Amino acid sequence: MSLAYLLLGGNIGNSKTIFDEAQNLIVQKIGCLIKQSSDYQSEAWGFESSSLFLNRVIIIKTKLSPFELLEQTQKIELLLGRKNKTKESYESRIIDIDILFYEKQTIQTKKLTIPHPRLHLRNFTLLPLLEITPYFVHPFLKKTITKLYSECPDTSNVIKVLD
Repeated sequence: MSLAYLLLGGNIGNSKTIFDEAQNLIVQKIGCLIKQSSDYQSEAWGFESSSLFLNRVIIIKTKLSPFELLEQTQKIELLLGRKNKTKESYESRIIDIDILFYEKQTIQTKKLTIPHPRLHLRNFTLLPLLEITPYFVHPFLKKTITKLYSECPDTSNVIKVLD
């Protein structure tokens, strides 16, 4: 069994409800939930949108390989109404499930890059990670999440959503 760190993101529809549905599907199809961050709200990153994004990080334990995990997360995105992803630009979306880390593995292929190549540049990713795993060491950058957050160039406002 391996630990995988996933980022849920979206800004179309009721993101909290969609995240809860995504987590249920992840537990059914991928593995058991170990830990979940609070939800965090932020403006769009890398493009303009009138809708705020919601983000949440979850840690799961899975038997799936990283590539099987990617395949299952993409199927869950489609089940929940996600249109096909584009690699050319960012856009508003109902759900996005990114693999941030898979244990301490590093993978770089056309299909999959782990750790996520931009996680250290985004407060909306780092803050939920900081909440649930502040001392996890990025396997490529060799820095803790706490250190990455303190060095992050992102100045966008990310707000913890209170239940």
